[in-house]
Amino acid sequence: MAFRRTGGRDIFIMKRKAILTISFSILFLFLASVAFGQVQTRFRVIRASNVGTGVDPSLRDVHEQLGSLFSFTSYRLLTDETLHLSPHQPASISAREGQIIIETTLEGMHGRGVAELRIRVGREGRNILNTQVRLSPGRTVLIGGPKLREGVIIYAISSIF
Repeated sequence: MAFRRTGGRDIFIMKRKAILTISFSILFLFLASVAFGQVQTRFRVIRASNVGTGVDPSLRDVHEQLGSLFSFTSYRLLTDETLHLSPHQPASISAREGQIIIETTLEGMHGRGVAELRIRVGREGRNILNTQVRLSPGRTVLIGGPKLREGVIIYAISSIF
């Protein structure tokens, strides 16, 4: 009889360990899929110049930030794309009739959902911008880009995660 109690107790402990192991495995897989899953970002290409005045209505959310970093009188939206980035899988955008290729890659995730992105901009087969940024949830990063006629290009990258 004592052997059965010990055996029954051993089975109970083994079942409990199995349930805990399975629970932790499921939790780990869930957290890993969130950490290494897709990151949704909004990528805007903006033409800034001192020819004319005004801000494109779709840029109102970043107008203050644009004004504090850049000293232009006119901001026009050229491209607005939503990208679903997976780790180490580049996503591309064409701007200005395919003359400029913008490649964005999710390099990794850091504590509290901070995404590390690599931004490459190419024109006529050569890189004109190659940088890395960390994008926090709910934030926008502005990157000054190449000259364009009488102005410059600015890239606004916003997190949607």
